[in-house]
Amino acid sequence: MEQTIKYANSIKRIEIPSLWSGRKHIRWELNPDVNILSGRNGEGKSTILNRLVRQLRQSPTSGEIPQTMRKGVTIDFSPADATTIRYDIIRSFDRQLIQIEGMKDLPGINIVTELDWQLYLMQRRYLDYQVNVGNRMVQLLTSGAPDAHQQAVEASASKTRFQDIVDDLFSATGKRLDRNSNELRFIQYNEVIMPYLLSSGEKQMLLILLTALTEDRLPYVLFMDEPEASLHYEWQECLVSLVRELNPMAQIVLTTHSPALILKEWQGHVTEVSDITLD
Repeated sequence: MEQTIKYANSIKRIEIPSLWSGRKHIRWELNPDVNILSGRNGEGKSTILNRLVRQLRQSPTSGEIPQTMRKGVTIDFSPADATTIRYDIIRSFDRQLIQIEGMKDLPGINIVTELDWQLYLMQRRYLDYQVNVGNRMVQLLTSGAPDAHQQAVEASASKTRFQDIVDDLFSATGKRLDRNSNELRFIQYNEVIMPYLLSSGEKQMLLILLTALTEDRLPYVLFMDEPEASLHYEWQECLVSLVRELNPMAQIVLTTHSPALILKEWQGHVTEVSDITLD
């Protein structure tokens, strides 16, 4: 009998009996909304995140929940009987990209770094997202429901809010999104700018916000490894709040050693590596 898919809303708990060759027993109780893992360089933040992500990637079907502990990691989900989890992963390093086959055949696109490649893939996901939103709006407007127009406006509200956020963040350098294009591109002083020509920090912020938007307000776990690395201080400070605004259903799990990310309303969501280490 075919198994019914039941999506998890969040991760409740992870346990890693041996983080490094018999050392460091990790047990972490997670919040359903925001989880910030802090610690010194080399203390194990990224290792914990990587072990968790590798556990979720064991199945050929991305996001299928393993039924048994693998790679020495146990994960408890909410609800406990979930069979699948939606998740995204964002890493912050804008390294030179090793050429991928077929990349040189992309017309008019200058992909040089890993962030460039991630943005290229996100462009395609952004187009799919827009098609899905458009289809929902058509269905609503032709449904005959008395509040159909209001529902259609609400269906497109997240995209409009994303555009407003990006325009506000990038306004200091004269950039704004080209709202007349389905493709993601900017206008700067009447010149069209593709996202691959942005600075590393701008690419990083754009990628994070795009990811949150295209999750389409569904329950997702968003893993981020030191996302503040290339971001201006003011962008670091508002990052978590903006992600949560674009997708209130996202469970954020991020590592950082920057105090800026934990200011304002997120102080109570910070966990030190030493706090979840049993021995």
